[in-house]
Amino acid sequence: MESSQQSVVMDSPPRAGTTAAREAVSTRGARDARALGLVSSAHFTVDTFSNMYAPLLPLLIPRLGLSLAAAGGLAMAFQAAASLSQVGFGRLADRWRPRVLLVGGPFLAALMLSLLGFARSRLELGFLLVGGGLGVAAFHPPGAMLAYRSGGHQPGFAMSVFVTSGTLGFAMAPLVVAPLAEHYGLHATAWLMGPGLLVFLCFLWKAPAMPSANRAHGRKLSELRPVARPLGLLYSVVVLRTMATLSFATFVPVLLTEQGMSVSQAGRAVALYLFACGIGGFWGGTLADRFGPRRVIIISLVAATPFVLTSLLFDRWTFALLLAVGGCFLQSTQPVNVSFAQTLAPRHAATVSSLMMGAAWGMGGILAPATGWVGDQLGLRVTLFLLGLLPLVAAACAARLPEDRRVHAPARSAEVGVAEPAGTGNAGAA
Repeated sequence: MESSQQSVVMDSPPRAGTTAAREAVSTRGARDARALGLVSSAHFTVDTFSNMYAPLLPLLIPRLGLSLAAAGGLAMAFQAAASLSQVGFGRLADRWRPRVLLVGGPFLAALMLSLLGFARSRLELGFLLVGGGLGVAAFHPPGAMLAYRSGGHQPGFAMSVFVTSGTLGFAMAPLVVAPLAEHYGLHATAWLMGPGLLVFLCFLWKAPAMPSANRAHGRKLSELRPVARPLGLLYSVVVLRTMATLSFATFVPVLLTEQGMSVSQAGRAVALYLFACGIGGFWGGTLADRFGPRRVIIISLVAATPFVLTSLLFDRWTFALLLAVGGCFLQSTQPVNVSFAQTLAPRHAATVSSLMMGAAWGMGGILAPATGWVGDQLGLRVTLFLLGLLPLVAAACAARLPEDRRVHAPARSAEVGVAEPAGTGNAGAA
């Protein structure tokens, strides 16, 4: 077999203890670290673009004459494009060329979303949002697959780095986009195209080889049937966790302002909550490598519940601090769910990643607005208390997952297909 068609991990390792073995391990470790750093940087950039719309709304609404209903409808269209469509891109990545999506996704997202400030009508704004959302969606499944396989014997840690980079990028967007547009006008959003195109060029040059499916023997979804039950349970865990996380992030500012906080103070409280969620996402995967993903998922969800529920007994900053601790535990399961799904179905790594990161997150985001309707009927504090019980329901689902230590390992070379050629600057391309 030609070297350009070798599996990513196809080379037979030298015997342990030899100088060649140590050099091979060192070279592979450096290559994996470089790949993880590259894909995590791209995730940071892509998720920064994915959160541009909301900070621009105060300026877009008067300029385009948008009603709140129209603004919400456009947000749902973007959510569908950026999240729910990941399932299709995940399937495409498993059957075709994942590197095309890995490179093209950031390019499309940067190109379309950096032009939001130039929209002259609702139609143009919707076109840019949907197009940019598709770019965001195209990147995530192969990005998660590459991050997982760059982790070697620590796939949970690698997924933590990947997920946390996206969380930080998402949180960074309002701090960059809002002041830029406020001081220099909406057209200044075009300046942000540069970082996105830089990521695109880096991938063209440095992107590592990635497994490409044998087109004559495409991977069939029927292969997922033996693991359909645990994947369904993992999907349920992510939907329930996402609904709770996003609902609190959405309605906590309302609750805090009702308690006498200013809008800016409430915003800082939410930033604290989101930052704590990001920290949880980082250490969750590391703990999963040591103790197993199933155990970490269950303990994290159960541990989050008392902090979330107790926070509702207090007001203002005490409430915010307790909720932040609960959010840290709650969000720590995110990278673990993705890495566990890839462990269960290594031949369909991009597809199952899209289910956990895109479809489940999108479904949780779509269900989150129902919190507002329930809040109108029962009161916001009671509604948030009920949401605080969702992690326990998710933990009950996780308890039915299979034991994880025997399956928590990267895919073997025979399972990952044929590698695409790497970028010209990648040392491990040949």
